[in-house]
Amino acid sequence: MFGDLSGMMKQLQETQKKVAEKRKQLDTVLIDEVLKGKVKVTVTANREIKSIQVDDSMLQDAEELEDYLILTLNKALKRANEINEREIGTAAKNGLPDIPGLDVFK
Repeated sequence: MFGDLSGMMKQLQETQKKVAEKRKQLDTVLIDEVLKGKVKVTVTANREIKSIQVDDSMLQDAEELEDYLILTLNKALKRANEINEREIGTAAKNGLPDIPGLDVFK
């Protein structure tokens, strides 16, 4: 029914390895998001915050600073998520065996 099951298992293991390697590589992909020159956030494509820089003028208004941080972080994390899903999806899709009815990444 499924042909060479051991061959498929080997292919799945290789795919898992490729995905793990891609995740490691995505740790080095940095995404910067800047909002009005006041707040800069850097995250990895694996959605890990690396740095936050705040202009001194923002320190006078805590509520405005919080708003800017939320907006900037959300934009950076959205971009990181798009990159992560695209790269991990490609790595996984290219390594999956051809199993009828298994259309995981359409």
